[in-house]
Amino acid sequence: MTTLQISFSVLAFLVVLALAFDFMNGFHDAANSIATIVSTGVLKPYQAVAWAATFNFLALFFFELKVAATVGKGIVDPMVVDHVVIFGALVGALAWNIITWWFGIPSSSSHALIGGMIGATLAKSGAGSLIGSGITKVALFIVVSPMLGFVLGSALMLGVSWVCLRTTPRGTDRWFRRLQLMSSALYSLGHGSNDAQKTMGIIWLLLIAAGATSTAETHPPYWVILSCYVAIGLGTLFGGWRIVKTMGQKITKLKPVGGFCAETGGALTLFIASGAGIPVSTTHTITGAIVGVGSSQKFSAVRWGLAGNIVWAWILTIPASAAMAALAWWAGSLFL
Repeated sequence: MTTLQISFSVLAFLVVLALAFDFMNGFHDAANSIATIVSTGVLKPYQAVAWAATFNFLALFFFELKVAATVGKGIVDPMVVDHVVIFGALVGALAWNIITWWFGIPSSSSHALIGGMIGATLAKSGAGSLIGSGITKVALFIVVSPMLGFVLGSALMLGVSWVCLRTTPRGTDRWFRRLQLMSSALYSLGHGSNDAQKTMGIIWLLLIAAGATSTAETHPPYWVILSCYVAIGLGTLFGGWRIVKTMGQKITKLKPVGGFCAETGGALTLFIASGAGIPVSTTHTITGAIVGVGSSQKFSAVRWGLAGNIVWAWILTIPASAAMAALAWWAGSLFL
């Protein structure tokens, strides 16, 4: 790779922009981590965001950086990446996140970032610079992650219903209010492990392009790892309240037992994806798990029209963020 001559100020600006995206990721996706535990009344909102933010950060100590490696080296050819491509990708992803947050749509920050990388790279050098196998893996898991969340969430709900058949509703509620603390912590660990690593991959790619590190390194510098986990934790702490109601109550009504099953199913899905190095959408995952829990009780318990609208947002995320990123790349090529 040819080392690019990037001034320190431009490099610092892009690192800060990437961390801003990471913060917005946590802010935007806070609903994924806290919606169920808030809507079931187990924790108050300010307690829930502090709880989720803590476990977002603690993911630092539990997971290998396989997702960061996929994003940094497995989506687009590192040889064509420069600071303008990174700028375009981040601006495109941030723009889509802000739009969907404003309208309360639970879209995917992860796919916005992937779409941003694709759009900026296409604008610079065409389709030949995309890595088909990596993009195919991401595209496949647009379907697989919510389906796996659906299957695990519904299976857990059915299993718990059978185990608690002779337990009074009041007794079941009391136990699962406690267990939901554990399940939400596990989900927040999975959220931090998968989503923080995506921004690490972007910063890593930028540092490789700038010659600040080499492609031979197996992981980004430690300061990048730490700052990305801190940024996503802070974003979650401040929370994206516009999306909480959609995720927690509008799709289906949840009780603590349902919240526990949805969060546990979502957490297991994220653990599998992070272990395999696959960047998935935490939004898709928890939505699939919530729908699975609702439909396992009664098919009509799920507001399928709203679920369908959310799916349309998922379908539009990558092309919309890619288009915005291509425009941002063009603007960046004039000014950076």
